[in-house]
Amino acid sequence: MNKDHYFMQLAIEEAQKAESLGEVPIGAVIVYQNQVIASAHNLRETSQNAVTHAELMAIQRACDVIGSWRLEETTLYVTLEPCPMCAGAILQSRIPRVVYGARDSKAGCVDSLYHLLNDSRFNHECQVTEGVLADQCSGLLTNFFRELRARKKAEKKARNLTKTKSNPL
Repeated sequence: MNKDHYFMQLAIEEAQKAESLGEVPIGAVIVYQNQVIASAHNLRETSQNAVTHAELMAIQRACDVIGSWRLEETTLYVTLEPCPMCAGAILQSRIPRVVYGARDSKAGCVDSLYHLLNDSRFNHECQVTEGVLADQCSGLLTNFFRELRARKKAEKKARNLTKTKSNPL
């Protein structure tokens, strides 16, 4: 297994932790000198905090480990293409390389909607590798949202059934 696949698999394991909590399954790891120094998964629903994305929490932890806001010589592995908020944090923390699994056609700001990490107008640019274990990463998300829709549909049906029984008109 090559290095990118190995570290992306660890990010997938983080995403699975998020899924087990009912969170959107996105995971991230930050690697420095071939060692994982930070890992995180989405906790937005659990924390009810909009900024608890996997990437942001991993960046925060990596800064604590390194003792600096500059995360030079690191690589961020994330299962889903970063959103604008996370892409901004990646640029601000000077992460030189980002590897992601699945594209995000609705909010991705690395390749899909914008190219923030490669915009020469910023004072920092990243090397980007996309599509590492993309099928596994996108499969996690597809299954999660399919099950979420099915659960909501079943709940709606149960509510309607309860209404009908309690109010037979």
